[in-house]
Amino acid sequence: MKTILCAILIGMVSTSCSNLTEPKQSIQIAFMADVHLHDVYAKFDNTDYQGILNPKNNQHATIRTMASQLHSTRIFNENYFAFVAALDDVVGRGIKYVVMPGDFSDDGQPMNILALQSILQQYSSEHGITFLLATGNHDPVRPFDMPAGKTDFLGIGGREQVIMSQTGLYEARSVEELPTVITPSVQKSGYESIIHSLSDFGFYPKKQDLYWSTPFASYDYDDYDFDLAQEEAQLSRRTFQIGEKGFVVPDVSYVTEPIKGVWFLSIDGNVYIPKESAHDNYLDPNNYGDASIGYNEVLTHKQHLIEWVKKVSDEAKKHNKVLIPFSHFPMIDFNDDATADIRNLFGADKMQLHRVPQEDVAMIFADAGLKVHFGGHMHINDTGKRKTSQGNSLINVQVPSLAAYIPAYKIATIQEDALEIETVPLHDVPRYNELFELYRMEHDYLTSQNDPNIWNKEILKAKNYHDYTQWHLKELIRFRFLEDWPVQLKQQLLALRGSDLLFASQQGDPREFSQTLVSKNYSDESIELSIQVAAGIGMTIQDFEAWTGYDLILDFYRLHSADELGFADIGAKRLKQYEFLLSVMPTDATDPLQRQIYQTFHIIDLFAHGAPADHFMIDMKDGNVTRITE
Repeated sequence: MKTILCAILIGMVSTSCSNLTEPKQSIQIAFMADVHLHDVYAKFDNTDYQGILNPKNNQHATIRTMASQLHSTRIFNENYFAFVAALDDVVGRGIKYVVMPGDFSDDGQPMNILALQSILQQYSSEHGITFLLATGNHDPVRPFDMPAGKTDFLGIGGREQVIMSQTGLYEARSVEELPTVITPSVQKSGYESIIHSLSDFGFYPKKQDLYWSTPFASYDYDDYDFDLAQEEAQLSRRTFQIGEKGFVVPDVSYVTEPIKGVWFLSIDGNVYIPKESAHDNYLDPNNYGDASIGYNEVLTHKQHLIEWVKKVSDEAKKHNKVLIPFSHFPMIDFNDDATADIRNLFGADKMQLHRVPQEDVAMIFADAGLKVHFGGHMHINDTGKRKTSQGNSLINVQVPSLAAYIPAYKIATIQEDALEIETVPLHDVPRYNELFELYRMEHDYLTSQNDPNIWNKEILKAKNYHDYTQWHLKELIRFRFLEDWPVQLKQQLLALRGSDLLFASQQGDPREFSQTLVSKNYSDESIELSIQVAAGIGMTIQDFEAWTGYDLILDFYRLHSADELGFADIGAKRLKQYEFLLSVMPTDATDPLQRQIYQTFHIIDLFAHGAPADHFMIDMKDGNVTRITE
């Protein structure tokens, strides 16, 4: 056992293993963030309503509409199949530890929590997988059970079906609406309901665990006792006071050692701040705001976690334990350090900039002893690195979602003094198109209603799950993201091709760039010069002509969402053209349109040249991140 431990130590202490001759062993951990599990074949309680019959398998589907999916940053339905496919892939690789850093359910409804419980129990019993979860802002949505429901389930004839947990939550907008279904299965569950159902997956100690503790435990590693841990694991003993009103809410952070030598540190980063209008009942979920911000509010309202993380880190180092910290929220800027540029181009209230952790977050947790952290929340693939004035480094590994472009999960392989990180995209997912016939019914209904915002039926021709999520991104851009862009910039980009940008960049006087681009009145000299400079980088005018301003916007979001995983969809040739166009644009343009176009290419360049985010090695001694090329 000492040999195994030495083989997996990660720079916690200096340990001599030279006298050992047994072979070394590595441990692999899969990370699946933002699964947002929604049970597509749920059984509703206290109602005869079953959903809509799926002719493909003669089962009643309990799904959300395609329209609702394409207006959301996550898919609601097909990610159910993606989750199962990811777990099957993990089984095939022989991985025995799966970490889920939050938003494992889609709003914590009993129907979804029970579905998750069933799936995790199946893979635990049949394949010996240990699941370790951290709560996200969608599980729970508020600290206590909350009446709720959705207005966009798919109903008979392709119409929307309203389903609520109790009466009085929804008022019909039309007499033509389908009757509202009432079932407690769609309430938003609080901490108690969720962790009770998922108690086997980290939130409570197990007899076979070598160690388990919380921020509120009275014991340390040296005097660990399972019976005491079980007693102190009661939710009533895992609470803290928040806000000036003295409200008491749960914190379900924990650290556990399911295998000798490795500590899994689950940090509950949810912060539910009482509203100014809150009344005296702290159990009323309506008294709280949501928990979507993350660590910026941990620093102000949950400081006990900082002290506890430092204590855990110190104990891990003292006892030669590998520490694997994870939580739902990122600890480092997830925009490849383009946040300031994004703010300048779009404004402070766009692209979820309010969720970007301030620099103090990384510094505080790095100095508290964390070397690496696995987060989710943003549905993007990214790696961030920070170093403190004290010389401590922190690497934030941003785990992509299974419910967005590009769907993927991460594998961390513990090696001596290092972590190898591999990203596993889900291109092919069995059953990804199982619900498509129902969506066709929805599309037919919307067409009959002359709906002006009808979604593109081409998505139903997606040839695999990767293609499907890419269509989701395209429609999300059309329905939501384009609204974020400055009006003149958006209009101009949507009216041009790449060749227009090339011709305008070679027009001569840089001050004429915008005017030339708008008029598309290019001189013969600029066209001839463009041909020459294109040839100089191994391109033709036709290469620049091949893409439009919309393609540029799409690639902007491909890179923001998927980082280097998106390179294949964009193509090396186009990425090279983007680099060239950035290089020929003045950095000090005073014309608003020219400045905005430059900023767009500059942000794309930052997205494309960030830290490795696909397959890489983290040196746990010096914090260096090195790309692994196949």
